[in-house]
This record gives sequence, structure tokens and C-alpha cells, in this order.
Amino acid sequence: MGDALKKDLIVIEKLAKSYGDVRAIQELDLRVYAGEIFGFLGPNGAGKTTTIRVLTTLTKPTSGSASINGFDVVKDAIHVKKAIGVVQQHLSLDRDLTLRENMEFHARLHQLGSADRRQRIDELLDYVELEEYADRMIEPLSGGMKRRVAIVCALLHNPKLLFLDEPTVGLDAQGRRRMWDLVRQLNLDGTTIFLTTHYIEEAEALCNRVGIMHHGRLIALGSPLSLREKLGEVVVESLGKESSYRFFDDRASANSYVQTLPPDARTVTIRDSNLEDVFLKLTGQKVDDA
Repeated sequence: MGDALKKDLIVIEKLAKSYGDVRAIQELDLRVYAGEIFGFLGPNGAGKTTTIRVLTTLTKPTSGSASINGFDVVKDAIHVKKAIGVVQQHLSLDRDLTLRENMEFHARLHQLGSADRRQRIDELLDYVELEEYADRMIEPLSGGMKRRVAIVCALLHNPKLLFLDEPTVGLDAQGRRRMWDLVRQLNLDGTTIFLTTHYIEEAEALCNRVGIMHHGRLIALGSPLSLREKLGEVVVESLGKESSYRFFDDRASANSYVQTLPPDARTVTIRDSNLEDVFLKLTGQKVDDA
């Protein structure tokens, strides 16, 4: 299905946010489609979290506009809140409550009736395979379990859109993979996902499209495959800890360049490009360095 036939769930036009002289978001134009997993990729300080704060009504923009499901995030904040679930990077779980009590508290905040609360909590505990932990305290749970608890708390009111801000920060490899499986399943079951990440592998593994942010600006937008194909092939020349990167339209051009290099101690690799290379090409920096 072409982009013209997809429904816009998020519409952002000329959005800007400044804190004094710091321009956290600069003239951002973006559309996110219903039913997709959209990734916001970039280093810390790129403007990702500020954008989510505006979209989730926590921060008012300096200028421009944003709407979710047709509702303006400033003028119709109540309707926006009903349409979204939010899992922040720093989890807002009460450590003095059990898992079930945390869910009960969030369900009451969303004004779910008693019968609906019980049913929805039981459904979600089963969904994320945490039934046996329901009456345990939050504090002893693993990082991955706490993240899953935060996600089900954000899903209690059946939101159309789920924001995940750096959902796998601090998780080990196994926890990260399990979180990826949950995000995919949520999406298959009808939830649109908007996630921020600075993990290249995460964006490539999960996202239908990604937007790459740098210094508050959107510098690239498209599917991971389309962005990589546009960049082409990469020749990496390594000497000790230092590496240089050159980009070529195709493998033949990359091979031709390598043939011109003098024989020495450097290591030369030809490979397909990835999103890290896209960021490097556009900014001159790696995501982690930026």
C-alpha cells in the first residue's frame, strides 16, 4: 500500500521547541502512519525526547503544530491523552506496590470501572506472561520485567498509539530481544508504535520507517532498507584503532577503489551499508560519538 493510502495518525508541521537559546526541535515536519512501527533515531540530545514530550502533552511547543488522531496536542490535550500510552525511559512505577497494584493504580487514573479493571489487568498479565509475578513487589524484578510492567500499565486503556522512549536501555541481550518480540506482537495486534532509540540494530530490526534526528533537525526519513540502499556500499579502511569510511553506489565501484589501494598494514573491508553509516555520511559522526 502506497503512502498516499495510509492514514496519518501523527501530523507534525513546522514544530519547534526552544529552551532559552537552546533549540531542541527545529522546524520539524513529520507524519506517522496508523499501524506502523516508527523509529526516531539519533544520539542523546538530538531532540528525540523533547519531541515525545510535545506529542504527549507534557511540553508545549514554541511554534508549529502537532496532532494525534486528529486532535491538536495543545488545544485538545485531553483527547490526545486518551489516544496514547507512554513508557518513558525512566520508569514511573511505584516500588512500594506489587505489580498488580501498580496496574490497578494506573487503571484508576484512566477511570476504568471495577469490572473492566480486573478483566483488563488479567488480560494484560497473561499477554506479557507475568501472571505468576502479579503479587510480587516491583523492586526485586529484573529490568526487563519492570519494562514489561510499564508497558502493560500504558496499555490498560487500549490506546491507539504507544510511545516507547529508549525501551531497551539498560537491558541485557536476552532482555532486549524479548522486548523486541513484545513490540512486534503489540504492533501485529493493532497498536501503532513510536519509539526512540540510539541503537542502530534496534531500529533496523523493528521499524517500518525511521526518522534520523541531529541537533533538533530531521535529516533523513524512510525505511531502513531504502536509506541503506540510497547510500550503497561501504569501504572501511582500518589501521590500528583508526578507521576511515568511503561510500560507493555499488559493489563494483567499491571493488575498483580497493584495487587502487597500496599494499600495507591496513585492513580493508567491503560491506553493505547500515543506518550507522547513513548517520555518519550525513553528519560526519557516528551516533555514539555524536
